Amino acid sequence: QAEDGIRDRSPSRGLGDVYKRQILIVLYPWIKSLHLISVISWMAGLFYLPRIFVYHVERSDGKDQINEVFLIMEKKLHSFIMTPAMIVSWVCGFLLAATPGIIDFSHMWVWVKLLAIIAMTIFNIWLGLKISDFKTNNNTLSGKQYRLLNEVPTVLLVIIIVSVVLKF
Repeated sequence: QAEDGIRDRSPSRGLGDVYKRQILIVLYPWIKSLHLISVISWMAGLFYLPRIFVYHVERSDGKDQINEVFLIMEKKLHSFIMTPAMIVSWVCGFLLAATPGIIDFSHMWVWVKLLAIIAMTIFNIWLGLKISDFKTNNNTLSGKQYRLLNEVPTVLLVIIIVSVVLKF
């Protein structure tokens, strides 16, 4: 046990290290709350943006006024909601993982969850690139393809939830 009474595999590196760990333990419920709020916000955007793309492809020819409306909606959703929520999710996730006694990194579920989160982050970045394609009138995907891609965050969410709940 470390001098603060918390079991830890790594030896303490001094009093400052003890205080940092205690702060994480005290702040744990707040960090977890912020993590859940940001993940829910991020997921809402991941579900909604591909659906906007479906309507953009099916309702606009790329030159009409509705095209501009879609571009504004897509950009604002991605830039002002999804990306900040993703960043807060990652930061809070790192803080939660750094909290002593919370995660045992020898379990497989941690790594499966991490891979799914990385895939979700890549999907978020890819969606941002698709906004650029719409802006330059270079979109090559159909509404049907975007409907199919709309299932990606659902599959990743299922993997993450099952991993965390079952802790295999």
